[in-house]
Amino acid sequence: MAKKLLLFIFLIISLVSAAAGANRKFTLCIDPGHGGKDTGAPGSKSVEKNINLSVALAFGRYVERNCPDVTVVYTRKTDVFIPLYERAEIANRKKADLFISVHTNALKGNHSMRGFETYTLGDGRSHAKKENLEVAKRENSVILLEKDYQQHYVGFDPNSPESNIMFEFIQDKNLTRSIEFAKMLQTHVCRAANRPNKGVHQQNLAVLRLTSMPACLIELGYISTPEEERMLNDKAQVDNMARGIYNAFVQYKNKYDTRMTVPYKTISDPVSETPEPVQTAGTDNTDMQASTDNPNKDNADNTANPERNPKPSRTNNAEKKPAKKQTVARPTGRIDKAQPVFKVQIIAAQRQLKAGDHNFRGLEGCEFYQENGMVKYTYGASNNYNEIYRLRKAILDKFPGAFIIAFKNGDKMDVNQAIREFKQNRNK
Repeated sequence: MAKKLLLFIFLIISLVSAAAGANRKFTLCIDPGHGGKDTGAPGSKSVEKNINLSVALAFGRYVERNCPDVTVVYTRKTDVFIPLYERAEIANRKKADLFISVHTNALKGNHSMRGFETYTLGDGRSHAKKENLEVAKRENSVILLEKDYQQHYVGFDPNSPESNIMFEFIQDKNLTRSIEFAKMLQTHVCRAANRPNKGVHQQNLAVLRLTSMPACLIELGYISTPEEERMLNDKAQVDNMARGIYNAFVQYKNKYDTRMTVPYKTISDPVSETPEPVQTAGTDNTDMQASTDNPNKDNADNTANPERNPKPSRTNNAEKKPAKKQTVARPTGRIDKAQPVFKVQIIAAQRQLKAGDHNFRGLEGCEFYQENGMVKYTYGASNNYNEIYRLRKAILDKFPGAFIIAFKNGDKMDVNQAIREFKQNRNK
């Protein structure tokens, strides 16, 4: 009876918390592992704590620059010692929606091990390998550096097998998402930084055990391997890894954040901006020349596994409500649907919005199409890429995450291919 009562109370708290959080920003907690007197794993020329901080801050900057509806919380931004329990408390106190702890691996006596791997909470039995058990012992051993650690980790001995018993009732609801995010991290970081993929593992890591949201701990590489240590301290590779972590975060957020959201896109390798206007023979000087040899392939969409051939639709003008008019003029020329049609995507929602909704911020005549379970809204339409490029720039103050998409014969197409066709048509 007591267990049933506790379960009922827990469900009520969860429902209330979900309702209260519906209107707040998505909160991301970034935890640069170790710090201060806890240097982490040592290398021949560097120490783990500094590498962790460098990558964590670079990742956070990507989020802060590109995701204005996300609150980024750091457990540390300088070289200070933060106990493991306090790191988890920061995430819990800020009601974080996602927690990621950044670490660097090491293997004693081995100077050839390489690769990137991600850990979620678990007992380690799914991958009974000695090196993974050593990761758990090393990351948990910092507990012994903390004052009064027995009070904060009652019954938890980082060297005891009995400590592998988890708080399953609380954590199981987050485990599925944690594992999925871990897989996203492996895919994007290994792709962006050309890292060997060592896979997703589970271990009873204290900093994950104490958090109350989906959480992962990443191991960037092996500081005990000279080649890896050089890579981990290379500015370009730090940026590559940070970008990969950011791309995984965007994929996760786009899938699980149910609030009204700007349609953020991942950043390709190398990073590129929206292609600039195209200049061809006979055009005026306002159409600047830009190369699309290295276009941002992710400009075409912002979600994983999009449905094929989404159909664009127009909002019902009969539902319009009074709103402040936007002075930005949309292209008004004839549209040839047999040729690429460029549009500016501004927002995505889980439901259809009425014309004049405050989320349009005064823009009139917005259109929408449905894709991957989302209703995605666009502004403006033209066969002329340059017109849509200038339109996007004109509304960036209201929609900083807006980007250009393209359709042909009513079906969505790759925006870079659309630009190439536009250039070919202009050169005829």
